[in-house]
Amino acid sequence: MKNELYSIIVFMCFSALSFAQETVDKVAPPDGNALVGDYYGEEVSSIFINSAITAAELEKDLKTTNKIEKVAVRGEVTDVCPKRGCWISVRTEDGASFFVKMKDYAFFVPTALKGKNVVLEGDAERKVTSIEELKHYAKDAKKSKAEIDAIKASKYEIRFLANGIKVVD
Repeated sequence: MKNELYSIIVFMCFSALSFAQETVDKVAPPDGNALVGDYYGEEVSSIFINSAITAAELEKDLKTTNKIEKVAVRGEVTDVCPKRGCWISVRTEDGASFFVKMKDYAFFVPTALKGKNVVLEGDAERKVTSIEELKHYAKDAKKSKAEIDAIKASKYEIRFLANGIKVVD
């Protein structure tokens, strides 16, 4: 009788974990067209929108310091995590891009944000991104196995932790 009770408890725990994992795996980016005026996360104040710097200015500022807190940056979204909408890439003036994560994963963005101009409010830093993390994001972006396997070195890059994102035009 004791073994049967343990078997039932183990089965119930396993079942609960299986269902919980299935729910997490099926999370998708939010629906929406990312229209001008839409915001995600905290609303970006008009003060930040009017004082937003360009990605080039951010790059220049990060050459003299490794981190800038409470900054607003204007740019075009070039990529959105297709899995959950949990990160975006924003184009810099030289054609490169920088990576944006949402603070504490508190919000996600729709894939329709790709190609839109936004103002990001949050913290920026220049840091080294590990090979493992680069491969993880490449996998999220549904890159091919060959592209993922080609990642052989860490990368020094701008990372942005967004409190809020607003579509501006």
